Amino acid sequence: MALATSGSVSAFAPSTGVGRTSFHASTAVAKQSSSSSSVRSSRTELSMAANIDLKGKVAFVAGVADSTGYGWAIAKALANAGATIIVGTWPPVLKIFERGLSKGQFDEDSILDDGSKMEIAKVYPLDAVFDTPDDVPEEIRTNKRYAGLDGYTIEEVAKAIEADYGKIDIVVHSLANGPEVTKPLLETSRKGYLAASSASAYSAVSLLQKLGPIMNQGGSFLSLTYIASEKVIPGYGGGMSSAKAQLESDTRTLAFEAGRKYGLRVNTISAGPLKSRAASAIGKEPGQKTFIEYAIDYSKANAPLAQDLYSEDVGNTALFLNSPLARTVTGVTLYVDNGLHAMGMAVDSKSMEGREMV
Repeated sequence: MALATSGSVSAFAPSTGVGRTSFHASTAVAKQSSSSSSVRSSRTELSMAANIDLKGKVAFVAGVADSTGYGWAIAKALANAGATIIVGTWPPVLKIFERGLSKGQFDEDSILDDGSKMEIAKVYPLDAVFDTPDDVPEEIRTNKRYAGLDGYTIEEVAKAIEADYGKIDIVVHSLANGPEVTKPLLETSRKGYLAASSASAYSAVSLLQKLGPIMNQGGSFLSLTYIASEKVIPGYGGGMSSAKAQLESDTRTLAFEAGRKYGLRVNTISAGPLKSRAASAIGKEPGQKTFIEYAIDYSKANAPLAQDLYSEDVGNTALFLNSPLARTVTGVTLYVDNGLHAMGMAVDSKSMEGREMV
């Protein structure tokens, strides 16, 4: 899931630390699931790259700033299949990301199936809450975190990509931000609500508006959503649930419009919880689990498949959706969450104590 963060941390900007994508549920939940002999947790090793050839294709992944999130995993899966990878990174963390790349901090997470290392052909500064240069306020232009940078609006990035590559084939929207995500909806301000919508939903519309004209027919646009769009997820507030619902609705409308106008496919993946750097910033209180840790434990305790979810699982699904194998698939919200979306009751609820589950 492309999770939003609160305060000064943005989902465009994971923390400065880097790490591997793997995360296991807490000890208590792990013990609970390991007691079942019929379900065992194991790291996903499946790779579809050998069956999909994306050589000669260019993929732009918006929202990559470290190796811990779904955006990186999707980029890696596409690179495994031969695609040229270019990414968009939030300007305030651009130098940190580029420094990490140059120092090899992400090398371990960059190894492809053939033993080579994923290469990011170019990193573009991208702040997806601004469509054109005229939208950038003075306080951003003069902000020291944007010092020395320009051309980071969606329109400018689209023009830069066109100048560098002409036409491209794949666009991945891995962006979300809600400045008031820790607040219940009843306490969310209009400003916070609209900010979540702007960064997490309209940014996808704008990306497709600006990049659609330079995408090859048969191309693919993919975003990331979360089950909070349709189910109540306490702790995921600030208008983010509404923004994800917008994103899914827009996916269906854009599938029709971009399909007819440009011959493009538009889909979204409803991903389960992943302990990425950005997601880990939500609801972090001393001595307590974070929101994402609660979400991961809940998922493993209640999903039909009681196993860990890895970023590679979403990466492989994204590879399929962005490949010719999915040439007739568009307007779809595809769940990659171990089946949690299908559940209507929490099987680990106290009210279910003493009842034998299947």
